[in-house]
Amino acid sequence: MSVRKAVIPAAGLGTRFLPATKAIPKEMLPIVDVPTIQYVVDEAIASGIEHVVLVTGRGKDALVDHFDRAPELEQFLAEKGKDDLLAMVRDIAEKCEVIAIRQKEPRGLGHAVLAARPAVGDEPFAVLLGDDIMVDDSRLLRSMLDCHERYGRSVVAVLEVARNDIKNYWCVSPEAMEENLVRIRSIVEKPKPEDAPSNLAVIGRYVFTPEIFDALDRITPGAGGELQLTDAISLLLQTQTVFGYSFETGRYDIGKKIDFLRATVELALDRPDLGDEFKAFLADLVQRRKIV
Repeated sequence: MSVRKAVIPAAGLGTRFLPATKAIPKEMLPIVDVPTIQYVVDEAIASGIEHVVLVTGRGKDALVDHFDRAPELEQFLAEKGKDDLLAMVRDIAEKCEVIAIRQKEPRGLGHAVLAARPAVGDEPFAVLLGDDIMVDDSRLLRSMLDCHERYGRSVVAVLEVARNDIKNYWCVSPEAMEENLVRIRSIVEKPKPEDAPSNLAVIGRYVFTPEIFDALDRITPGAGGELQLTDAISLLLQTQTVFGYSFETGRYDIGKKIDFLRATVELALDRPDLGDEFKAFLADLVQRRKIV
């Protein structure tokens, strides 16, 4: 069965970006003028996804509103003759069907994915984490979906990181299969570099068979009473093959402030309406601040 639905967990409090996220969902923080959540939804749509399930929490209504029609704004833009802006606003609302489900209590990523079960049903689905935005024309996600089509099994995105950095990630023990593809033997939580079975880190893109929901039902809460998605993947490995699809470029970990800034600068430079002027500004800044 082809994958038609993507789940985007978006119920987190965004504490690393306080005070900005005190009243604004972190997923609505913009890279220049595009909310980060829109990058993730656009990636899903470009890969062929038809339905997006947003798992939200209290104070996250702005996420749903962003992908809804805005009659008053549309009327204002039409009256002012701002046709380009009007088309852009309408396009955001009409790209695909967006469904919102509320995670009633913050019990971790696994619990957020499990909350989407009524909307997903008994079919395979993708999970895209909002802290990772991919600027790669959706190549990674499409490749993962193709892998699922071929083998009918779950696929996890993995990225080679510096050995000393693996302690910050869930790490896979891989068995080589073909270019960019490994069979996952096990997943280890944030191992010490000297104990890590590899330097392949689990990154926030997944394609799951529906059996992941049964695994999520069976795992027990960990620290803080949270259900860990990777614990469910470990349980799924006992009955099904799970693949790791490796990639190298296109990812911004915007959960980190420095990567958020990097994404803002690099993506602004790529904008045809801003790039040349912004590049000139940066060149002047480097000279004035004597940055070498």
